Amino acid sequence: MKKVTHEIEDLDFAGQTERQVKIGLQIRALAQDFFQKESSGVSLITVTKADISRDLERSNIYITVLPESKEAQALSFAKRMRSDLRTVLKNKLRIRKIPNVEIKLDEGEKARQIMDTLLREKK
Repeated sequence: MKKVTHEIEDLDFAGQTERQVKIGLQIRALAQDFFQKESSGVSLITVTKADISRDLERSNIYITVLPESKEAQALSFAKRMRSDLRTVLKNKLRIRKIPNVEIKLDEGEKARQIMDTLLREKK
């Protein structure tokens, strides 16, 4: 299998095959569209990353939520909507086995935002 060695600014593909990267990017785009359409507008849910296991059976979708005070509520909503999201993936992806989806908060993105804020304050 061909490993992806190129770097894209915001996405980390280290150690993933080209197929994993392609499917992960498709899942990310579909999940973003899904949450944009299904959310109530109380909070902004952004899909920052989606990765998929080597056997294509599991996918982790990482989200950030604004405002932060609504994080728990938005994460609960996203987890409740997993089966509907999986149905969308089944209808849109052209793969035999649709991965089981897990929704997680993107703690790395949150840490990056805090560091950016601290760096801006020092200037």
